[in-house]
Amino acid sequence: MAKSNKEKKHASEEEGITIICRNRRATHDFDILDRLECGLVLQGTEVKSLREGHAQLDEAFARVEDGEVWLYGLEIPEYEYGNILNHKPKRPRKLLLHRHQITRFAAKAQQEGLTLIPLRLYFKNGRAKVELALAKGKKKYDKRETLRQRDAQRQIDRALTSRRRR
Repeated sequence: MAKSNKEKKHASEEEGITIICRNRRATHDFDILDRLECGLVLQGTEVKSLREGHAQLDEAFARVEDGEVWLYGLEIPEYEYGNILNHKPKRPRKLLLHRHQITRFAAKAQQEGLTLIPLRLYFKNGRAKVELALAKGKKKYDKRETLRQRDAQRQIDRALTSRRRR
């Protein structure tokens, strides 16, 4: 008997998560050391634009300033039905974290070569969230090594699946 559409839902949708956009470049350019979920301070038209699925995390990064975490470079285009009170697309946005989370991440981010980057932007139970990662930049040879490992793993998986089919 075939599964109904409700049973086929993705695991993230069952948890009440609707993904708006991902930073695919982040896993290629950085080694992810730690992850953290943050809330976002948004204006009304920004939320409406996000609900339509419009956002870009390509060049976004976060900084700790005066005990607060700010997200820069996140582009949320203007809401097309907004009026003169529409938001600025590339304005800095404040991230909502507990004080102990900020101090822990700030101490780690101060280390040489570490940075805070957003991995994905999503709605969780109706609230806009950002998955923030503490990351270290990869060198060119590290990227090549990662690609070699993925290719080798892909070939192993193909060999195993073809062997199972026989």
